[in-house]
Amino acid sequence: MSLFLKIFLWFWLAMALVVGAVMVVNWSTSSEPLARQFRTFVDEAVTSNAETAIQIYTNEGSEGLEEYFDRLEQRRRVNAIGFYGVDGNLIAGTDIKRARKLLEIATSSGVTEFERFPEMTYAAKRVDSRSGEQFVYVVEIKRFQAPPFFTSRLLLQALAVILIGGLVCYALALYLTSPIEKLRGAVQELADGNFSARVTERIGKRRDEVAALAKDFDEMAQRIETLITSEKRLTQDISHELRSPLARMNVALELARSRSNADTLPLIGRLETESQRLNDLIGQLLTLSKLETGSAAFEKTEIDFTKLVENIVSDADFEASGIERGVELKVADKIKIRGNETLIRSAVENVLRNATRYTPRGTDVEVGLTSDLHTATLEIRDFGEGVPEEELQKLFKPFYRVSVARDRKSGGIGLGLAIAEQAVSNHGGEIFAENKEKGLLVTIKLPVMA
Repeated sequence: MSLFLKIFLWFWLAMALVVGAVMVVNWSTSSEPLARQFRTFVDEAVTSNAETAIQIYTNEGSEGLEEYFDRLEQRRRVNAIGFYGVDGNLIAGTDIKRARKLLEIATSSGVTEFERFPEMTYAAKRVDSRSGEQFVYVVEIKRFQAPPFFTSRLLLQALAVILIGGLVCYALALYLTSPIEKLRGAVQELADGNFSARVTERIGKRRDEVAALAKDFDEMAQRIETLITSEKRLTQDISHELRSPLARMNVALELARSRSNADTLPLIGRLETESQRLNDLIGQLLTLSKLETGSAAFEKTEIDFTKLVENIVSDADFEASGIERGVELKVADKIKIRGNETLIRSAVENVLRNATRYTPRGTDVEVGLTSDLHTATLEIRDFGEGVPEEELQKLFKPFYRVSVARDRKSGGIGLGLAIAEQAVSNHGGEIFAENKEKGLLVTIKLPVMA
């Protein structure tokens, strides 16, 4: 899960929980006071209505009392009213049989008595007339119900708060993670070899820790770019400078050969071999330097890629036969590309030489060439031991070797695949390696001509 999504969800969840907690607290704290208020209200209403009932009964008799009770029963909560003598006989209203026991208690207590049932509350109070007569006023009232936790209004309010909170959390999460995502993109560019990648301008005028991190990254990238550029320039300069003394040494070797005898001739031959290896190394260094720095313009023309691969495979098979190996072209579509033939040939030859170097004796390196509407795919597979998975991406780095002793023994110096990678990259393609059940497969992809 991305950091943006984590921040957004956690903030939103926290806000939703706070809203829910506030709703629960408000509901729980309001229910009990309302219940107590309802009891007080009923007590006062019963006392007031009972005294009024005594006056009406004294002045108008039971008929007037019936009319008064009818008016009271029309109220929302009052369900029935009964007016009794202390002997328990009904004088007016409705005989509330369920409250008989409460009536007896109220007759002797003189205060308002209550009895609760799941759906109804009963209240009874004894009242005295001016003449000294005693009566009991009994009322049946719908019991107080706590307000529902969810109402349509409350639900709409909660949804509004959560939605607005979600928008605020989204904006906050975006504000926090956006510069980190831009910094990550710059890091990826730097890792891909774009040493001019910078991030300070991308994140705007921030003045927080992320801005400080971006500034530190830019300083680091600047330092790396300076070091890499200096290293490439130094390599190129040294390679150029070595060419002159190497040429003079070859001239001296030719003069020495003309004056050598049978004892010194093998030594002269050895010196010439090492001189040629040194010359090849300097040539590869110069080629790699030009490809990496873009200091040389390589002319691009139409290339019959199929024919080029066939020629390279034929030459490589001839060379491999001397070391008891072979190169076989399995599939070859008719493909044309646009590029520099020297660079493309160098890339394919370097990969093929690497494959023939490590495929076991008695096996053939398999080469396949296919294409679709947009891409030519060249696959070169050996049947050697392969490469550790964690080192596959390092194969195309200059001077990198999986096994130093093995590469030295085979003559490898770690530049062939690096030159191939740079050559393919300069043509808008890609090159990568992957282990198979047995051996290593290197794939080169290049755009075909439209």
